[in-house]
Amino acid sequence: MDKASAMRAAILDHLHTGAWPAGHRLPTERALCDQYGLSRSTVRRTLQQLKEQGLISQRVGSGTYVNASDHLVQTAQALRTEALSTSPAELMAARLVLEPAIAALVVQYATPADFALLEEACDRAEAAESFEAFEVWDARLHERMATATHNQFIENVFALMTAARSQASWGALKRKSLTPERRQAYQEEHRAIVDALKDRDAERAMAQVRRHLVHVRENLLGV
Repeated sequence: MDKASAMRAAILDHLHTGAWPAGHRLPTERALCDQYGLSRSTVRRTLQQLKEQGLISQRVGSGTYVNASDHLVQTAQALRTEALSTSPAELMAARLVLEPAIAALVVQYATPADFALLEEACDRAEAAESFEAFEVWDARLHERMATATHNQFIENVFALMTAARSQASWGALKRKSLTPERRQAYQEEHRAIVDALKDRDAERAMAQVRRHLVHVRENLLGV
């Protein structure tokens, strides 16, 4: 067996045995070159073949990751369908449980680049000239917090909540409840959250997230 075939066989073994589960990040091209004594072009060619088979995916600037199996993809699609039928009350209950914990992880794992993206989301929301634009950047802030955990599982779970937020009933409630005064309050709360995250103050960040979500729940649902 030549070196390229040996590398391919080893990767497939990791995939099939579950040693590298869905979302697992593969070693870098340089690491694979060193491990198997291959040129960069040979490693790239082998990875491209695995990518064409749907086994892995590559994210620019991030790395190469294991794709979910067909069964997991079907399960994810089913979960997304269920998320779309989630009521606003159920969604808010889930957010109140998950998002403060996300804030604690952001404090621990976020990079300066992550904080810059969170500040940009605040800036864009504050500059938005329409409800639709404000809502996009409001949602983007919370999504970027999930991304800043650098935890693929958290990102996947949060994606389900984002899907639930996209449903018509949520949008109608948000539009009906959002006054200029409430929008200003949300913007201030967002800034308070980001400031606490940047200060690496987990307790304050979690409290600010809870305060914001309770305020949103009160405005949306009256509870």
